[in-house]
Amino acid sequence: MIPLRRLALVLVLSLCAPALRAAPPPQELIEKAARGMLQALDAEREVVRRDPARVRRLVDEILLPHFDTDYAARLVLGRHWRAATPAQRERFTEAFYQSLLRTYGASIADFTAARLIVLPFRGDLASGQAIVRTEVRRDDGTRVPVSYTLRATPAGWKAWDVTIEGISWVRNLRNDVGAEVEQRGLEALISRLENENRQAGTPDAAG
Repeated sequence: MIPLRRLALVLVLSLCAPALRAAPPPQELIEKAARGMLQALDAEREVVRRDPARVRRLVDEILLPHFDTDYAARLVLGRHWRAATPAQRERFTEAFYQSLLRTYGASIADFTAARLIVLPFRGDLASGQAIVRTEVRRDDGTRVPVSYTLRATPAGWKAWDVTIEGISWVRNLRNDVGAEVEQRGLEALISRLENENRQAGTPDAAG
């Protein structure tokens, strides 16, 4: 008898199979997206120095179409997702998305395309999960490990987490979010994220 978890994985992969055959594999997807992002930064380096918000717009345009924001938001909110209203889920997902734009954009602002190294892939794509490891050098020569965690979806491979220098964005935020919701409530958390996004000049669902 097939264990339920394995059966569920088989069903998911069978539904995803046509899209996965047509879409590029995780390694190629991440290399193309990351290199395109860094090349865009190189081309607009002076603009980026004057306007940090430009980095967020580039991330939004080039990288985040390959990011499964809804899935990541559910993971971050954890068990509190089930108790949230549809409106709260929508607001949290949008606020989370804009927060990701701010944080990731700031982290890669001084990376350049010539310094991107995509490391050999290790894993089994048949599992429906993949981790693509890269390294980027900063101006001072420091090598920064950046890993992307992806999953198979009906729309192809999608990233749902980014780990920079060993810090997982989803796991780190989930720990913070869980503690804050327990102390102050979900509505207070969403309002705080929306306010931070507004102050940083990024839009939110309400604005």
